[in-house]
Amino acid sequence: MAEKKNLFIGKWRITEMEQWDQDFVDEEEEGFIEFGKRSSFQFGYLQGQIDYKIEEIEGKQRLEFSWAGNDEMDPVSGRGWARIEEDGTLYGKIAFHMGDQSWFKSKRKK
Repeated sequence: MAEKKNLFIGKWRITEMEQWDQDFVDEEEEGFIEFGKRSSFQFGYLQGQIDYKIEEIEGKQRLEFSWAGNDEMDPVSGRGWARIEEDGTLYGKIAFHMGDQSWFKSKRKK
């Protein structure tokens, strides 16, 4: 059986979040989430490394991930998921372990 192409590979620009405004998302650098050999993300003062797997749910790919990193030098971790919408945007949710959670929207960087 042929393996499906990983549509998530690449860098995605975070364009909107439920809990934080865009000025905060882009505080240190343009907010992003990236999937590939070195998967990571950054928004605000939060940076993290991602471990992910792709599952197929009702015929559509969904990326499930856990993450660990730091927020203003404090260690933090959590989980999340993402899917690619019909318009090509990446939509998902990121959650801190025992803390905040937020949906996010992203556009693929060229």
